[in-house]
Amino acid sequence: MEIVHSAIAILAAILLIIALKVDPVISLLLACVYLGLATSQGAEGTVSAITGGFGEIMAEVGLLIGFGVLIGALLHSMGTFRDLVEILARRVGRRLPYAMAATLSTIFPSIYVDVQVVLAAPMAKESAPAVDRKHGLPWLAGAMAIGIFSGYVFVVPGLAAVAIAGLMDVPLGTYLMYGLPIGLTTALVTTFLFRVLLGRGLWNDETDYDQDVVLEDGRPHDETEDVPLAERAVRLPLLVRLLPILVPLVLIATAAILDVADASNDVIAFLGDANIALFLGLLIAFAMVRFSMESDGVGKVLTAGFHTTGEILLVTGVGGSLGAVIAASGMDATLEDLFSADANAPVFLSILLAWFIAAVLHFAIGSVSVGAITAAGIISPVVGSLGVDPVVIALAIASGAMFALHVNSNFFWMFSTLLDLSTKGSLKTLTLATSLGAVVSLPLVLLASLVAAAT
Repeated sequence: MEIVHSAIAILAAILLIIALKVDPVISLLLACVYLGLATSQGAEGTVSAITGGFGEIMAEVGLLIGFGVLIGALLHSMGTFRDLVEILARRVGRRLPYAMAATLSTIFPSIYVDVQVVLAAPMAKESAPAVDRKHGLPWLAGAMAIGIFSGYVFVVPGLAAVAIAGLMDVPLGTYLMYGLPIGLTTALVTTFLFRVLLGRGLWNDETDYDQDVVLEDGRPHDETEDVPLAERAVRLPLLVRLLPILVPLVLIATAAILDVADASNDVIAFLGDANIALFLGLLIAFAMVRFSMESDGVGKVLTAGFHTTGEILLVTGVGGSLGAVIAASGMDATLEDLFSADANAPVFLSILLAWFIAAVLHFAIGSVSVGAITAAGIISPVVGSLGVDPVVIALAIASGAMFALHVNSNFFWMFSTLLDLSTKGSLKTLTLATSLGAVVSLPLVLLASLVAAAT
């Protein structure tokens, strides 16, 4: 019954938000309360799961969100994103979504997905008119979504990729050799297909953007854009103004790569921690703007950033609460009992089964990494008897684990608020793009099975 009650809770939350226009925080909390009580967690257990899930998510991403949003506000006040977009518009123009999807999936998979979306969202909002005045932001949102999660599950050292490879006992080099081309191809093909759907009337500005946000030139406009530019800082070279983003990315990536190579140390691990790295980026951004503005000007920039941060933290935390209540319901154990790998199944069916298990687990639990890890835990004991190269089954799990990231994921709410999308808009971008990516990557995994069998 956990599956039925979870489905009712998720669907009810979506209907409350979209059809009845109930605030997402209230809708998600109602879903949490229903699910906790319906699955016999009791009043105390339900409250414990709600508060515990909120606190756990805040411990993981609270500072990342706060630091990232403030960095974005400070960089915007220096005209950094405006100047970067002008350069990108001249160099790649309408191909920017493809460039973003490719970059996020191949160059930055070592960066936490929460950091990726926090740092990429401001540039997407700023560059939307240069890409397409009508569909620029939703197209970039879809490209961001599939780029981030293709890298996360297919490309080492993405967290899910490393976890899947480890559980399936697949060497990281082997996983990367197969996963990198699959991840890149999935990101690019999905970005193209998503643009086709947008051209068929998928998007509606009136319902798919946050209605509290004013649109200007096809992109959201909020109070952070009313802060005067820091005139002297604007004259700094663009590369210097990008240091608050580049320094954290380099620190986090270096620490992740050295950790995989067993060459890390305490100093590298400390500086490469995402929270410390982003705080260093915030200090750099603050120093640049403080040098160029009076203290009142800096205060206005930070106040606007704090206003945005509070909203994101609350809805993200409640999204984590729903995920915790679902986990406490015993959903993972129920699904594990429902599925078992058949050692005599053909290769094609073994791949489909692995994909399906990961997809169902992710859809139910709300975490790509937890869905993938749970699926790998179910399948790994019998993978040796399937007659399929373990790397192929690992890639099938990665493919399925991307499927339909939706309202029971805290990332969904981060994505929604950072890009000023309504719940419906996020379902049309993040959920649809990850679902397309899961479907697009499946035949690529089947192709990989032929290559693996021939080698």
